[in-house]
This record gives sequence, C-alpha cells and structure tokens, in this order.
Amino acid sequence: MRQERNGLASMPTGRRKIARQVVLPFRISLAISIKSIRVRFLRSLVTVASLVLAVAFLSFILAGTEVAGGVLATGDARLRLALQDAGYDLPAVAPPPEQAAAEAARLGASPKERWIVLLSLLVCTVGIVNAQLMAVTERFREIGTMKCLGALDRFVLRLFLLEAGMQGLAGSFVGALCGMAGAVLVGLVRYGGVAVSGLTFAGMGRVLLVSMAVGAGLSLLGVVYPAVVAARMRPVEAMRAQE
Repeated sequence: MRQERNGLASMPTGRRKIARQVVLPFRISLAISIKSIRVRFLRSLVTVASLVLAVAFLSFILAGTEVAGGVLATGDARLRLALQDAGYDLPAVAPPPEQAAAEAARLGASPKERWIVLLSLLVCTVGIVNAQLMAVTERFREIGTMKCLGALDRFVLRLFLLEAGMQGLAGSFVGALCGMAGAVLVGLVRYGGVAVSGLTFAGMGRVLLVSMAVGAGLSLLGVVYPAVVAARMRPVEAMRAQE
C-alpha cells in the first residue's frame, strides 16, 4: 500500500486521473427532470404562464402581419383603407396590381409594436430568472444530497436546463397557438373571410417556429444563472439549509 501511495505521489499532476467515473445516461437525467416538474407542478405553471403570455403576444403580432399581408395582396382598395385604419403604414396611393404581392411581402409590424413585444419578452425573462432562483432555494437539500452522492456540476446544470427546455417548449407552443388564433379571429372581424383565404401554410408555420424558438430561447436564457448557482453550490452549504 505504501508503494502504491508513493507511486501515485511520484506521478506528475497531469497524469493523476480517476480510474473509473460513473456518469448517468441522458435518459436518467430526463426522467429526473420530468419527475421534478411533476412534483413542483404549480410552480412550473407560474413560470410557464408568464412565458405563454409573452409568446402569445409575439405570435399575435407576427400572425397579424401575415393576415394583413394576405389582405393587402388582394389589391382591394376597400381592404387597403381598412388596413390603414388598423394602423399599418401604407402609402396613400396603391401600387400597380402586379406590385401588390411585393408590397404585401414588405409589410411589417410598427415600431411601437416591436418595442412593446421587446419589453414583454424582457419582463418575461426577468420573471423566469426570479422563479428559477426561488426553485434553487427550495431545492437546497435535494441538490446537496445529489452532490453528496457524487453528482457532478454538469449533471446538476443539465437537470435545470432540461427542465427549462421542456417548460419553454410547452409554454411556447401553447402561447404561439393562442396568439395565432387570436390574430386570425381579429382578422375575420376586421376584414372578413379574406383574412383566412389569404393565409399561407408556410407563413403561419414560420410564425409558429419563430415564436417557439424565441420562447424556448428565453426559457433557457432565464435559467442559465440559477443553474450555474445550483451547480457550483457546495454540498455542505446545501445540506445546512433549513427546510
């Protein structure tokens, strides 16, 4: 035994490696994350609800632009006036009919709507960070137990990112569908049946993908700092926390 210790001590620092290291597979991490969401279902709903509202507003603006583009592409002067009354910045003189599709493709949200969307997404991100920090505080004992059992920092980080990713995808999907449905209903009230006939599957699919990508990205962005705090937590400090 003494020779083994001397031999290990004589080895260079760079060559001292752990002979065997247990690493849990990804499916185990996924199962633990799903179970954690079920246990804290109400808190997860609070986090997801704020994300649903922000993504729904974003999806409503994007889908409303798609509806307005389809209406403008018809070249109808009456519908053009209705778009101007709705707040879209359009020239007073309509372009030739062959350029109506090009004008519709350039149609976008107003600067005011963009700022409102940006502020709503920012508020949503702050809310996610706050909720995740509270979740870390509530899970001090759990994190400390996992670390005492040999969980590495990257394993704890992976758990928080998986939970945030699942919540982000679910909340973004629901919010995107709600926003798109609201935009179509408003379009039907303002412009009639042409609001639906002018829509394209590609355009609405693009709105869905963009909204889900933004929502999932915000959810992951909001959990990065709390996840790093949880991963760097020392087991002794976590186990001292009062329940």
